[in-house]
Amino acid sequence: MNYQWYPGHMTKARRMMQENIKLIDLIIELVDARVPLASRNPDIDELGKGKSRIVLLNKSDLADEGCNKAWMRYFEDRGVFALEVNSKSGAGIKAINSLVQKACAEKIARDRKRGILNRPVRAMVVGIPNVGKSTFINAFAGRACTKTGNKPGVTKGKQWIRLNKSLELLDTPGILWPKFEDNEVGMHLAFIGSMNDEIIVMEELACDLLELLRELYPEAVTGRYGISWESDAGEANSMAVMLEGIARCRRCFLKGENLDLKKAADLLLDDFRSGRLGRLTLERPERQPVPEQENRG
Repeated sequence: MNYQWYPGHMTKARRMMQENIKLIDLIIELVDARVPLASRNPDIDELGKGKSRIVLLNKSDLADEGCNKAWMRYFEDRGVFALEVNSKSGAGIKAINSLVQKACAEKIARDRKRGILNRPVRAMVVGIPNVGKSTFINAFAGRACTKTGNKPGVTKGKQWIRLNKSLELLDTPGILWPKFEDNEVGMHLAFIGSMNDEIIVMEELACDLLELLRELYPEAVTGRYGISWESDAGEANSMAVMLEGIARCRRCFLKGENLDLKKAADLLLDDFRSGRLGRLTLERPERQPVPEQENRG
């Protein structure tokens, strides 16, 4: 299956970000801790050249704890400030203010030399759809500043939010990029709900997820649904048999006792996205190429 999704409003959102980038000192980028690289928009690197950067591994409670630590080291090796956060529970949120001060230390020092005191740091909050930006901003501000939802595309326009006298945030809509060069990236984004499920064949997506889980966390599936991995069939057919097993286990039936594979696929994806399969990370830093140093700004 070819995973691509780029609705028209994202072009407008990208243009808006380009117009406002000159107003900000810092980019705070939220990524999904389960797929930290797939959930980074490469356009942000181009838009944010010369700006200080912070990467927040959001939804860290849903990701493998050991992998979270490994990804933190990965980003730090790139010269990027990084932090694990859970926007829903507020874990890690209090540490962000001090990290902002570290990331913008040179900017703050330059202001002081020029006699500019107490000018707030202006930060643009960016991220792909459904990565949790609005939930993060509300948790960071300690109040409901933005709309939240579990579907991509809730935030439609920009919004300035003054957190305190030293920090202002510019919230932006979640945007993807026009074409995924690697289909695996699109697949990973579909797994976490950053694409519109209505354009996806969910049974195929579920089989792709099962294939990856068999490699990385086979016990997550067998333990949750009480079924065994098929080993005597072809790859695609084996995953289809597993999906049928989930349908039987969860009694997903159509009329006439036919299996409702769409319902089973939806159930599997929902179990993964909500953490009911356990803490799972689908991308591993040790499988990535050795990174070049990034500029902290």
